[in-house]
Amino acid sequence: MCYIAEGRAGACDRYANEDGQLVRLDPLTILENRARAGSEERLVPFLERDWDGDVIGGGQQFVTAIGAGTTYPDYKPAPFIVASEYEGADMVTVVTEGIFSYCGAKVKIDTDRHLGSECAAVRAEGEVIGHVTTSEYGSQMLSLGGVNHLTGGSKKEGRVTCATLLALCNGEAVDLTIDNGAELTVQAGHAPVVNGQTEERMRVGCGSATVGMFAAQWQGLVDEVVVVDDHITGVMSEHQAGKVIGWEATGIKLLGRRSTPGRYFQVAEPGTGWGGTDLTDPLAILGPWNPKVARPGLSLLMVSTTGEHAAYYELDEDLRPVETEIPARLLPSTRRIAENCEPARASVLFMAGAGGSLRAGVTQNPVGLTRSVQAALTRVTVGGAPAYIWPGGGITFMADVTQMPKNAFGYVPTPALVAPIEFTLRRDDYAALGGHMDHVVPLSEALKGVPGRQSDHILSGRRVAGTAAGAPWPVTPLGKDAR
Repeated sequence: MCYIAEGRAGACDRYANEDGQLVRLDPLTILENRARAGSEERLVPFLERDWDGDVIGGGQQFVTAIGAGTTYPDYKPAPFIVASEYEGADMVTVVTEGIFSYCGAKVKIDTDRHLGSECAAVRAEGEVIGHVTTSEYGSQMLSLGGVNHLTGGSKKEGRVTCATLLALCNGEAVDLTIDNGAELTVQAGHAPVVNGQTEERMRVGCGSATVGMFAAQWQGLVDEVVVVDDHITGVMSEHQAGKVIGWEATGIKLLGRRSTPGRYFQVAEPGTGWGGTDLTDPLAILGPWNPKVARPGLSLLMVSTTGEHAAYYELDEDLRPVETEIPARLLPSTRRIAENCEPARASVLFMAGAGGSLRAGVTQNPVGLTRSVQAALTRVTVGGAPAYIWPGGGITFMADVTQMPKNAFGYVPTPALVAPIEFTLRRDDYAALGGHMDHVVPLSEALKGVPGRQSDHILSGRRVAGTAAGAPWPVTPLGKDAR
């Protein structure tokens, strides 16, 4: 339904009209079975037609769906249904770009800083595109996109949601704001920026875990340790770890809701200060010391769960903490906390549901593909990257965008994202589920960039990329012989 003038590209920049032929503009991406190296990625035009199809001189190749085209309007087989052999097994890979209205991104942001209340709206360009969801250990989580934001709101909301998802999934940086919360810059695989400050590390553990991990290293160097944390603040002398190694009581009193000994909830409000709280002065969480136990000169180390904040105090004659310079004997332990924190990064998982129309490009009986995927007979990949398949009905999957070749995603003005998806299974299993066997082509033909007779377009070129480090080769057989 697109009308493209001669020599021009369409609205979504995916197809062009070249001498009356529909040309897929993004190059077909072919994976080599080698580690990815960006400088080695090569782009070769198909239209020169003098290429013999050899990609890496006899090595293994995998035709991804990036640049392959779609099955739309869905009654026809996928653009490429490729036969190959892997370790003696005859395999088939069905390759198509899916148009996903039911899609979004799950974003993990490694930070202790409070980004926003659970369920708070996340905005891009002022439009709501998602919400804050439940936090995880050392990370804040966002749920972005989804059909309600793409198609259920205003035209601008859908457009901005689609553009933001496209940028995130293609590895670009995006600016987000959270209602009554933080301003963020998020880019997959990079350190997140919170309120203009680049995050360096995620916490080593909650306050209680930190006390337990380093109790023996602090023993004999300081009288009391408090690890400040928005979720579970740890107090060494009361904690079980301290009790087991013989830590003496100090008479400290902590404000907050006591959980189990040495573990306190709700010592402060969430924020961007010490340990993900709103504290700038950690002494605010302390009550008066017990004079029957505390003594003048008693030493206290207060530290955050990342080691970013640390302060040392000694009690004066009135049992009030007085801050002094952290003694040299304690510096290695505070550095050890920081050393044990992993680098902070933002992770982006593309999530979508492969519906009935897309599945029709694989088999004439779409439910057969769903059952094959759920039975682990069919491997699902996204641009060659491994996908996690949710249990239950349908084909709902998630994939790490950093595992995919560059610029794996596109869009249509619906608005919806266009994402590559490949289904790989044994040839006999493909025949058994009612696959389009008369459209299967050998790998050597697909590598030449000649789409099946069912396609109404030609390809403009190919690019060759390696797999991401540690990623499984996508043609590895599944099923009873492989399990």
